[in-house]
Amino acid sequence: MSFDYDKWIRPGKLPHIWCPGCGHGIVMKGLIRALDTLQLKKEETAIVSGIGCASRLPGYMDCCTLHTAHGRAAAFATGVKMAKPEMNVILCGGDGDGTAIGGNHFIHACRRNIDMTYIIMNNMIYGMTGGQFSPCTPTGDKASTTPYGNPDPGFDIAKLAIGAGASFVARGTAFHANQIDKLIVEAIQHKGFSVVEILDDCPTTYGRRNKYKSVIEMMNRLKDVAVPVKAAEKMDPEQLKGKILTGVLHKQDKPEYCEQYAKVIERAKGTAR
Repeated sequence: MSFDYDKWIRPGKLPHIWCPGCGHGIVMKGLIRALDTLQLKKEETAIVSGIGCASRLPGYMDCCTLHTAHGRAAAFATGVKMAKPEMNVILCGGDGDGTAIGGNHFIHACRRNIDMTYIIMNNMIYGMTGGQFSPCTPTGDKASTTPYGNPDPGFDIAKLAIGAGASFVARGTAFHANQIDKLIVEAIQHKGFSVVEILDDCPTTYGRRNKYKSVIEMMNRLKDVAVPVKAAEKMDPEQLKGKILTGVLHKQDKPEYCEQYAKVIERAKGTAR
């Protein structure tokens, strides 16, 4: 299948600012394929982000876009969706933006189950703002703020989203590029809050500090730790040790927030004097 990439790229915005080898461009290309597959209308599609390398993505997209404050993407996106429920609202950002400064907004968007899709590009570091460790930096790994190794345990974004109430949760990797658009398509089609975590790589602020020799080595790391959900069902705990499940991890039908809120408004109208 061929895709119309030019349709979704804002004229005059390329080349992008991402470092050579960064996985964010792969994710953006997957998002474009998903939008093109679904044949969404630009004027009915809003892409919202906060601050950070991943959050620069909307600047390259030719649709309705909103580049907001650090960690506040879910709050702004909720406002967009509540004001115009017919919009296809997609959030994008990194692990630091989404689960550290934006963690509270993230869990409450999951809890409400508002019909939006959040693409979290997890490169396990604050790439743009100085290379600080994030809630997803593996224990023992180095960052600018943990030069002797990170002492903290890391978040599992997928489990966090499921526990907070998201009704669709999936995970992919930048290595498995052909899977990204399929996960995003299913997430957008799902009625409720959808989280798509994409594990990717930051060769500049994470890779160099942690002695990865090349981007190829970092991408092979993603390939080696990823196990599809279906394959994992046939593996024992020992075989799954150190592995990360990919694919659709959680999906359920539950009430959607905008629809529930509309019922509250109708009840209020019925009792208004």
